[in-house]
Amino acid sequence: MTSTESTTVALSNVERQREVRRVVQSSFLGSVLEFYDFLLYGVAAALVFGPVFFSNLPSTVATVASLGTFAAGYLARPIGGIIFGHFGDRVGRKSMLLWSLSIMGAASFLVGLVPPESVIGPWGAVILVVLRLMQGVALGGEWGGATLMALEHADPKKRGFMAAFVNAGAPAGGIIGTLMMGLFSAILTEDEFLSWGWRVPFLFSALMLAVGLYVRLRVSESPLFLAAANQKEAKVSSEVPIMAILRAPRTVLVVALACVASFALQSAITTFGLSYAVDQGSAREDVLFGFTIGQIAAIVLILAYAKLSDRIGRRPVMIFGCIASIVLIYPMFELLKAGGILFTALAFVVFCVGQNAIYGPMGAFISEQFATHSRYTGASVGYQLASLVGGGFTPTVVASLYAASDRSVMPVLILIAAISAISAVFLWLSQETRTRDLTK
Repeated sequence: MTSTESTTVALSNVERQREVRRVVQSSFLGSVLEFYDFLLYGVAAALVFGPVFFSNLPSTVATVASLGTFAAGYLARPIGGIIFGHFGDRVGRKSMLLWSLSIMGAASFLVGLVPPESVIGPWGAVILVVLRLMQGVALGGEWGGATLMALEHADPKKRGFMAAFVNAGAPAGGIIGTLMMGLFSAILTEDEFLSWGWRVPFLFSALMLAVGLYVRLRVSESPLFLAAANQKEAKVSSEVPIMAILRAPRTVLVVALACVASFALQSAITTFGLSYAVDQGSAREDVLFGFTIGQIAAIVLILAYAKLSDRIGRRPVMIFGCIASIVLIYPMFELLKAGGILFTALAFVVFCVGQNAIYGPMGAFISEQFATHSRYTGASVGYQLASLVGGGFTPTVVASLYAASDRSVMPVLILIAAISAISAVFLWLSQETRTRDLTK
């Protein structure tokens, strides 16, 4: 090899590493923005929407109704996964990510403008559901594309770690959203906060959307997608992606049930857990800031568990997460019951120890199950199906169990432990994907 050739290769490698970092940063930032909007709605549903949009109902019933609007987003996520997955597998990952980010940002901004029940009656709740459905469609398309962009650009030995930056964006977005909501809750009176203060974090989505679009426009398309798209003579090139998935549904079903505990834990704690802590006497701002501390721990743990999965495999780490969640769920709620910012923060950190072991390697675990020509669709449908089954109705179910049992948390603990056990079983039945060749 001549010196010129060597320099070209070296420069090419340097440029490639630079592009990988840019893509991972873009996926992380996009995920932060998407989950900021999606999880901010969850916080508002737990603490604000009941008195604002369901003020004619008893407080417990209003909370259940409010969390019902939260569930609408989960219903729409599989639809978004199918739509964005189809076009992402056909025309590319990048363009779909631009669309998903735009829809999410617009929907969240509009949530901040919905008039309260005192102005337009029940139509406020109807508008909330419509906007929540838009959020669900957007997030349904976002996760798969962002994960694949990171995964398909990454070194095969670092796929779990690189893909995990998308999932790490979830708690990062939650931190920003919770801090914003907590700040306005702390500096405003109760009436001011319920009147207009809660709206500001949603309106802030417009600025975040502009930043996200700027970053995403600067990244390149997935090299694995481009390679697959160039194989025009391949038999699979004309196959509709969703049909390739439906012909062998076992993979999607096993993957979804293997991951369902992560979403059940996440949605229960980010909604019911917050309202439970407030119901036990903690100040709203203490709960929000305690939750924020837990989310900081989540970012570190998600990436650490994902890196570990690159060494020992996805399944062992995720099964550990299920078992840890079963063991730690009771102590976590006892800490929430104790109240105060210290015990609340510790409760959310304890929660992260188990849930993040499932969530950290999940991006690679799901995506590696599918071939390139249908990977966006398969990964999106598997992930969103798990989120629907595990997360969509869990807040409403646990709030209803809590109310029906005269405010006993035990039925909630039993439900969450049972779901974690189901995921552990299906993880045991699934295939290890750490060493799979994704070019085939």
